[in-house]
Amino acid sequence: MRFAIARIGSAGDGVAETPDGPLHIPFALPGERVMARPAGRGRAVLEAVEAPSPERVAPPCPHFVEGCGGCALQHWDLGAQSRWKRTRLIEALARAGFADAPVAETVATPPDSRRRADFALRRRPDGSVAIGFHPRGSHEVLDLRECRILVPALFALVAPLRALLRRLPALAREGSAVVNLLDSGPDILLRTDKPLDATGRRLLAAFGQQLGLPRIAWAQGDGLHETAAQTGPVRLMLGEIEVAPPPGAFLQASREGEAAIVAAVLAGLPAKLPPKARILDLYAGLGTLSFPLAARGRVTAVEGSAEAVAALDAAVRRSGARVDAVRRDLARQPFLPADLKPFAVVVLDPPYGGAAEQVAQIARSAARHVVYVSCNPVALARDAAVLHGAGFAVAAATPVDQFRWSAHLESVVHFSR
Repeated sequence: MRFAIARIGSAGDGVAETPDGPLHIPFALPGERVMARPAGRGRAVLEAVEAPSPERVAPPCPHFVEGCGGCALQHWDLGAQSRWKRTRLIEALARAGFADAPVAETVATPPDSRRRADFALRRRPDGSVAIGFHPRGSHEVLDLRECRILVPALFALVAPLRALLRRLPALAREGSAVVNLLDSGPDILLRTDKPLDATGRRLLAAFGQQLGLPRIAWAQGDGLHETAAQTGPVRLMLGEIEVAPPPGAFLQASREGEAAIVAAVLAGLPAKLPPKARILDLYAGLGTLSFPLAARGRVTAVEGSAEAVAALDAAVRRSGARVDAVRRDLARQPFLPADLKPFAVVVLDPPYGGAAEQVAQIARSAARHVVYVSCNPVALARDAAVLHGAGFAVAAATPVDQFRWSAHLESVVHFSR
């Protein structure tokens, strides 16, 4: 059947409006006329593009046409993607009641810059191991031959890791490998479906020595991890502060994206913030925002992960930074209005689901300045609507395209009363 594509949906699919409702067609672009085969549940499979958009480009990676789930928009001009992501932030804020919010142009990060990967692992019947990402809508593993989103030094691990895993008894059928590219080198957290025996430990130790990897951690399934091999200390530099992250720790996806988010957070702080002002950094992680914020005031950094808080606190003790690390589950124990009273600015960088419980308390408080770092426009719109109802206005908003060629959007929004 023929369809006219009206827009791009939130997952990066082309959307055609039909009498039966929106029809989502992957790989189609706005303004195109396409032939597609309906596949049920509001989805269709693209068969041919009869009238291509002038914004359609050749995908730079061959895996994209094979359906690799790492990217959704390699067929779309980068400038058009940036404009679309800015529009997504404008629309999210408008749904929250901020119809005329000042939204900056999108800050785009370059290709080959992703410093974190969560590789899927699958042993094949012949004993070889596929390492890569899941194809869209599938639990299979697309074995990577190249990648245009990862830092080259990180992708360079794929081939030797594939060879290692073929010999590793602990990987019987499937697992995962989270790799963070730290300043000290690649840091690996390997999860397998069988226990790690003495042979496996020797293999990991030799692998770490051969490639100069500071640390390889291991866990069975979703269990607790342990250090399986270590050749030296791990180190992540957050500005001038050195942090030793736990295995598999959350990092901003790229250095460029992290720098853009930090710059946007700092740019919106009140100009006349007193030197002794107190700043609250909620969902602080390893201190990505805490340490830059400490240049403007005394920071209370709150995080739920015990490992992250321990790493943050150790970094504070070494550096003497004006940061106090606090462990607290903000979903179960949000900061109440009385808790928020001492702070001149509240900064929050919540997970994908947002911060409904915490934002409700902020709305009830006397807080005047809130900086919300979002990775989900839907959650942002919901939480921002609560702030709108409490009398906040949007002072500035910055979209950050940290996940190149994906539908993901990072945003930094400054709210003030």
